[in-house]
Amino acid sequence: MAEHGFKVCVGNRSPSKVDLTVSRAKNEGDLPIVGAKSPEEFISNLSKPRKVIILVQAGKPVDMTIATLSALMEEGDCIIDGGNEWYPNSIRRSKELEPKGIMFVGMGISGGEEGARNGPSLMPGGPKEAYDLIAPIITKCAAQVSDGTCTGYLGPVGSGNYIKMVHNGIEYGDMQLIAEVYDVLKNIVKMSNMDMAKQFAKWNEGDLSSYLIEITAKILAKKDDVTGEGYVVDYVLDKTGSKGTGRWTVQEAAEQSVACPTLAAALDSRYISSKKEDRLKAAEVLKGPTDFPNVAKDQIIEDLEAALYAAKVCSYAQGLQLIKAASDAHDWGVDLSECARLWKGGCIIRAKLLDKIQAALGANSNLENLMVDPGFADELNSRQLSWRRISTLCIASGIPVPAICASLNYFDSYRRKTLPASLTQAQRDFFGGHTYERVDREGVFHTAWTDAHKDIGDITERTKGEDVQK
Repeated sequence: MAEHGFKVCVGNRSPSKVDLTVSRAKNEGDLPIVGAKSPEEFISNLSKPRKVIILVQAGKPVDMTIATLSALMEEGDCIIDGGNEWYPNSIRRSKELEPKGIMFVGMGISGGEEGARNGPSLMPGGPKEAYDLIAPIITKCAAQVSDGTCTGYLGPVGSGNYIKMVHNGIEYGDMQLIAEVYDVLKNIVKMSNMDMAKQFAKWNEGDLSSYLIEITAKILAKKDDVTGEGYVVDYVLDKTGSKGTGRWTVQEAAEQSVACPTLAAALDSRYISSKKEDRLKAAEVLKGPTDFPNVAKDQIIEDLEAALYAAKVCSYAQGLQLIKAASDAHDWGVDLSECARLWKGGCIIRAKLLDKIQAALGANSNLENLMVDPGFADELNSRQLSWRRISTLCIASGIPVPAICASLNYFDSYRRKTLPASLTQAQRDFFGGHTYERVDREGVFHTAWTDAHKDIGDITERTKGEDVQK
């Protein structure tokens, strides 16, 4: 903000951190930043209506910070929480601040360290009046792309946190897909780190161009400066951490009855990776295949590019369907094409693919699923043989590719007119009298499957509370 000409006051529980920030601002261009050593001093330094952005750990620390600051604020002021927060908490805080006339915005921020200085993607959700108040600031501070700034009004409070949460879920999926491709290149194709780095760099020049592909090439090429031997990635312990947003996304997918198998597979993969000691023991007793398919390496590399692209499309499709379901449930009115536009710069999942996603959703705001857009449907159909070859090659070779396979299964399940769910529903009716619908006539039915089955009475009473998406 200061680099864009806005005068900023900073505060922190630790006075030394305030002093450090002010000192850095002075040394890095004499930026207009002043420090405050107490909440009272902090609030008194702000012009009215006050605009306060808080960046503290989610949960109770946010509540404590809001309680302290809001006691010193006035009607018409605005508090913006820029952390990764569980969206119901933002809705609750907004309601708690309403009697005081203080507006609240939950704003998702993506971009990491680079975005923090060079422009992140900002995803605000709150009262339109509050957005209009902060728009002159955040539109300048956000990342800038060819068709505008990577921020905009997304909807009422909660929507911004939700969209950032799903962004992170897609990020989980994207990272896992790339890791699986890396695994194939390393352990089936037997490529060196430098050759893999060059391959990812090449892919970054085409349809797969993205921030994550770009940094993957740089990571693979980075030599270890601790030992002076080999590459850093080969010294990194294979345990992936997480901070909760991926788990929230999968929980919300279940809550909204939206299938997000790629995102769930990515989360499960992180959980399995964390069991390093268990995996070391299991490797001694659980054996994989010893004979491997003989496939030309050039063909594998070509198929990997196609499979990765197709799986990425499915990952985005799942995330966008989840946002749409939540928006409908909460009456947020989220524009999915605007989500795609906001993600085109600054954020971790920024990718060339988002141009096509934005165009598809802009052309048809009622698109049932990204996969059925004519353009994406053609791309998925043309890549599916490569996708299937990679999946079967990995299965035959004992190389786990849960996210690639989950995406393919999602594609196959969604494209089929008939699924074996008929048997599953018949089983439910057999053991629980849950009833079923028929393909040849309207109504709800129950069958006395054996002589032991009795009349279940009023069928409609049996179906109350059924979670079936129409």
